[in-house]
Amino acid sequence: MKLLVIDVGTSGVRAAVVEPGHGVTHSVRRDVLPSSPAPGLVEFDATALADAVLAVAGQAVVEAGGVQGVGVANQRASTIVWDRTTGEPVAHGLGWQDLRTVVECLTLNSQGFHLAPNLSATKAAHLLDLADPDRERDLCVGTVDSWVIWTLTNGAVHVTDPTNVAVSGLRGDDQSDWNHALLEALRIPIDSLPTIVDSVGQFAEATALEGSPPIAGILGDQQASLLGQGCVRPGQAKITFGTGGMLDLCLDDRPAFRTRGSGGTFPIVTMGVDGGRRWGLEAVMLSAGTNIEWLRDDLGIIATAEESHDVASACDDSEGVSYVPALLGLGTPTWDYGARGALFGLTRGSGRPQIVRAVLEGIAHRAADLVDAAEADGDLEIPVLRVDGGMAANPTFVQAVANATGRRVEISPELEATTLGAAYAAGMALGAWSSEDDIAATWDPTHVVEPTTRLDRDRWADTLHRAEKWFPDLSAISF
Repeated sequence: MKLLVIDVGTSGVRAAVVEPGHGVTHSVRRDVLPSSPAPGLVEFDATALADAVLAVAGQAVVEAGGVQGVGVANQRASTIVWDRTTGEPVAHGLGWQDLRTVVECLTLNSQGFHLAPNLSATKAAHLLDLADPDRERDLCVGTVDSWVIWTLTNGAVHVTDPTNVAVSGLRGDDQSDWNHALLEALRIPIDSLPTIVDSVGQFAEATALEGSPPIAGILGDQQASLLGQGCVRPGQAKITFGTGGMLDLCLDDRPAFRTRGSGGTFPIVTMGVDGGRRWGLEAVMLSAGTNIEWLRDDLGIIATAEESHDVASACDDSEGVSYVPALLGLGTPTWDYGARGALFGLTRGSGRPQIVRAVLEGIAHRAADLVDAAEADGDLEIPVLRVDGGMAANPTFVQAVANATGRRVEISPELEATTLGAAYAAGMALGAWSSEDDIAATWDPTHVVEPTTRLDRDRWADTLHRAEKWFPDLSAISF
């Protein structure tokens, strides 16, 4: 069986064909870069995104000689509003990172609605206010998965799945129904919202593709990565190191806390199956690979991201240099938007190797912070970490993660494990895999890294504290 996965990230679209037992056999990518018209604003051209989806998907299907099913993985919470009749977006889509609705979120929080600007809710309201202030038009509100499926079905189907809608902010705490009071406060017509279907199951045909294969799987990117790394049982966890870092942990049931635990993690739906929900929690590092880009693009200390390994391995340790990777503030556990990146312990002898190693180790320390927070909020132990994302290919960094967390680290054979996860979801619906246990049995890490020493977590705690509340007014903002 050949399964087409359409994986939409923050920088573009990848179409990959996955065959059980063979992994990814074909891959086509096209960039669709977001724009930032002002600090804190992130938007993207939804029409260009749809064109890219059709182009790369069509090419991958032809190269594979046809496919038997389609899975979709996507960046979560990025929001699009479009005309139901014409299919035209009413404005640029708003990226999940976009902060233009901060004030609205703070106002709504004071009214008892717990929302953050990275959720879809206020983004949808903002776009509706721009295009249809009187709410007279027949518009569709959706996230990237909804837009992709609308495109693949030639405008016939408007749906989403539980992993995506759970981070919209528009559902009740148990995810069983829409939050009607919030919809009324934001003036979001319920008819504009997508139908919710299971993450695993056949629900539409991709008529825009040759052969009209069934669309049988939908997962938000982090949940797709979790499944793609075979994490299906309580206590299994992964961290994806991209521009940011996301730890996701499987649980038995929904966490007891409503929106955010004392450790700074959030409840998530890991998958929707047979009308039910699988639950987990998520811990967030706001900047991971962004720090490597800073070394490369802004400081010129390294020429490529890959060179960070070579430069850092020129010294055995950072010789007292410490780095806090808080270029965008701190996420879990403190959620301090006023914290900032900081480099401490420099001497006249500090050079490129020490600084680059300190940056890699600082990101590893933040990974350990996420593990500590997830274990506290999840009330269980994470014995092994599975990792994917671009930074998982960096041996010095992965060793630092093992040393900071004190845990064995298993590296995904597919660095973009989201692709495998969406394929697994579609494949379960179509019979390629019979159960989640079958998925778990496919896990075969490309490399295993054991701790060789322990990074100084006490010094790290002191270093981290010094970078907190650098801009007190921003630090006071809480969602």
